Order: sequence, then C-alpha cells, then structure tokens
Amino acid sequence: MKKIRILKAVLIAIALLLPLSALARGIDPIVSTDWLQKNLKKGNLVIVDLRKVEDYQAGHIPGSVNVFYGSWAIKKGDLLNELPLVEDLADVIGGAGIDKNTLVVLVGKTEKIPEQFDMTRVAWTLKYMGVPNVAILSGGITQWVKEGKPVSSEAVRPKAKPFKATVNQNLFIDKAALAGKIGTAIIVDTRAPAFYEGKEKLEFVPKTGRIKGAVNLPVGQLFTPEGLYKSKAELAALAEKAVGKDLAKEIILYCDTGKTCTGWAFIMTDMLGYKDVKVYDGSFMEWAADASAPVE
Repeated sequence: MKKIRILKAVLIAIALLLPLSALARGIDPIVSTDWLQKNLKKGNLVIVDLRKVEDYQAGHIPGSVNVFYGSWAIKKGDLLNELPLVEDLADVIGGAGIDKNTLVVLVGKTEKIPEQFDMTRVAWTLKYMGVPNVAILSGGITQWVKEGKPVSSEAVRPKAKPFKATVNQNLFIDKAALAGKIGTAIIVDTRAPAFYEGKEKLEFVPKTGRIKGAVNLPVGQLFTPEGLYKSKAELAALAEKAVGKDLAKEIILYCDTGKTCTGWAFIMTDMLGYKDVKVYDGSFMEWAADASAPVE
C-alpha cells in the first residue's frame, strides 16, 4: 500500500512538471540590452546582426555575426518578404554557426517601422526551420548604442555547423488555405487602423481594405514610446482584447507583406502561449491582387 502511495506521488509530480518542461525555453523571447551585455561570452550564444554589411562594419555588438536580412526573406514575383527554399535557409543558418542547441539573439535597427520587424520575421523563420531558442533584443542595436554600450568594428567569422531543418509547416499559411478559414479561424490584420479601415494603403498594394472578417491588432501597440517592448501583462491584455483568451484557437495574422505581422505572431506564441498561430506570407499585397478574394 505504501509503495502504491509513493508511486502515485511520483506520477503526480511528473504530471505537474510536464507543462513546465513543455514551455521551457533556453532563453526568454525578448531580452534586454543589460541581459545581453552580461551574457556576451555565453558559450552556446550566437548574436546575429541583420543589418547591411556596411552598417555592421561601422560598429556592432561585440561577438555578433552579420547575416543580412535579405538572406532570410526574398522577393518572389511581385511579392516581398517571402520564404527562401528550405535548403537555402539551412545553409544560411548553419553558416552562421547555429544549430538546434544554439541560443540565438537577433539584432537589427529600430529607427523605422519596417526595420523594427526584421528581427521578428527572422525569429519566425528560425522557428519554422526548427531552431527553438530564439530571442529578440528589445530596442535592437539602436537602443544598445543609445545606452553607450560597447561596440566593435572587428568582423566575426562564424564557424559553420551542419544544419538539418525540422520544418514546422503550421507556422505559415497560403492564400488558398486562408480562404477556407474565413469564418472559422480568427484572422488578424496587424496594420495601423487607417489601413485596416480602408482609408490608406501602401503604393505597392493593389487596393484598400482588409480581408473579410479580420479584426485589428496593430503592431505599433507592441512598443513603448521609447521603442522597447511592453511588459508581458500589457501585451497579454492587448492580445486578449483582440483575439480572446482561448490559447488553442487558430489565429492567422497578416500585414501588407508578411513581415510586420510576425511581431505579434512571435509574441503570441513564445511569450503569451497561444498554440496555433499562423502567418499569411503573401499577406494583403497578394490578397488584394485577387479580384475573387473577399475584401471589406
């Protein structure tokens, strides 16, 4: 009888620990400049600077490697910010010295709105390729320099590692699949309200409007006035207001090109615990070009 009670206690302990291990990450999804400065020499850490090579050469975080954003997202036909081939991405990842045990911190500029999301688009792509421990530097290199933290002009040549992708196809969705989800999934337009309401559009987007049934959750709400990420509690409240508290509900996010919407996608999955979040890669640029795609 005593043995049975002990066994039950062990099983209960394991059951309680399982959810924690399932959520375990080797690194927080958003890291501060202070945290990064203290961990620059961490053994399995790779800092990836996503800026152009001339910006990297002019001064970068010590120890960071340079892999320009254009290596991670490409133009396909008229569409911007599309996924490269899996084998090409694998070469980029391995060439940066990243494997599935690496802690990756992504660094980019944050002066302009599109630049703020270089980091999240690459983070989402790394998740798609099966790299689990990815973080974004809050405020990017912009905040690092603003705080007077050390920079280096010494280029870092990473030691390449073999990388085999474990692709998570569930992180992206195409136009045909999205069309079949209208009315069942929560579709989220992450653009500014004027774009969501059809009052404005970017020059390269065919027409104004939004995907039928979409709710609005602007990416601008992610940040403080200083350009840093808001607290987890603040972000959770904003997400819940738009999509609800059901963490298992299917959520599909889009913007104009499939880049800025990854800001909320990354936060929802890696910080807030939403389980089924997808990015529509073609986004409104592709949707609006199809006369048969329903628009409001």
